[in-house]
Amino acid sequence: MTRLKSFLKFLITPTVQKNWLSDFVFFIIRFGCGIGLSIGFGADKFGVPWTPDSQNLNLFEVAAWFPEDVKAYGGIFAMFPIFFAWMGAFSEAVGGILLALGIGTRISSFLIMCTMLVAIFLQKWNGPAWNMLPAMGFLWVAIYNLALGSGRFGLDFLISKKLK
Repeated sequence: MTRLKSFLKFLITPTVQKNWLSDFVFFIIRFGCGIGLSIGFGADKFGVPWTPDSQNLNLFEVAAWFPEDVKAYGGIFAMFPIFFAWMGAFSEAVGGILLALGIGTRISSFLIMCTMLVAIFLQKWNGPAWNMLPAMGFLWVAIYNLALGSGRFGLDFLISKKLK
């Protein structure tokens, strides 16, 4: 029980920089990437309240083309294309918002990191390097936030202060 408690505390408690300005800069990057990922990429594949009406998606509905796209990756993705399409779209749309707000930062960063690795190596790899840049940028932000959490400008910081 003690190990579980310490692990949960680790998931919630962010690493705080010495200077609040450093945390603020990382907040701007985290917030911008989270919103950009959610609105620019996730909402095109997944029905959330901010999905454009032109996508014609109901709430928490995955776009019809996305499971077929995932199925083409082969392997385990071909066996469970709806599950992986749903998880990828969820990590972009909802995980992006969670990342922006700094709540569940390490968990959402892990999901985003997995999604971006799949996007880079299975979808964008054989194309021009320029097409990989958005996924690589989101990957680096997710790796950083997975390691350090939300910093002092996130809801995780407020929750961790209440837990102490």
